[in-house]
Amino acid sequence: MARLVFDIETSAQSRDQFDDAQWEYLFREVAKIADPADQEARRAEITQQLNLWPLTALVVCIAMLNADTGRGQVLFVADDPEEGGEGGPVEFVACADEFELLTAFWDVARHYDEVVTFNGRGFDVPFLYLRSAILNVPITKKNWLGYRFATEPHCDLAEQLTFYGVSGREGAARRFNLDFYCKAFGIDSPKSHGVTGMDVNQLMAEGRHREIAEYCLRDVRATVELYRIWRERLAGIK
Repeated sequence: MARLVFDIETSAQSRDQFDDAQWEYLFREVAKIADPADQEARRAEITQQLNLWPLTALVVCIAMLNADTGRGQVLFVADDPEEGGEGGPVEFVACADEFELLTAFWDVARHYDEVVTFNGRGFDVPFLYLRSAILNVPITKKNWLGYRFATEPHCDLAEQLTFYGVSGREGAARRFNLDFYCKAFGIDSPKSHGVTGMDVNQLMAEGRHREIAEYCLRDVRATVELYRIWRERLAGIK
């Protein structure tokens, strides 16, 4: 079975993409806070969260690897098509816009029987589905949310390493982020190279698109390694 491992990076849309009613809706709770300092803190928090919602953000990068061969592609939005090119077994493909990026992604996805992610069931997959629907990009795989308690066709490592949340938020199998799991299992963390998902908005604004692509690829490579460890040591535990 061909297994596709992927991760996405998202970036908030600019203020001018929303009308006044939408903007007021997003920040309406800020006006209810009395203390100016608390008000500003909450405004900053919501602004950061705009990256996380498919109705307020764009997909700006998708990195993909074949779990067995290590070959793949990184699709990323960039102004200059020359930012793409070969990177060993991985091809970097600069896309003109999000529509082109999503179209290329679903064209690749249709060739795979299974998908592996870290928190893809809770974030990446619904984000891709909704952004594709908004832009009217045909979705070639509509079964990736599927049955939660199954690893086919979607193995979400965040679900597997918490045993489907068996011990809640604070128990022995509580959920950690990818960086924490990588360090615990001796995998090179994607965040150890100076870029995190929190930097994507700024990198986009500065036109540093290739840096986003390389960070996203590091995320996927770490996920591949974590998947290998899960299969060898934990797969099959109920």
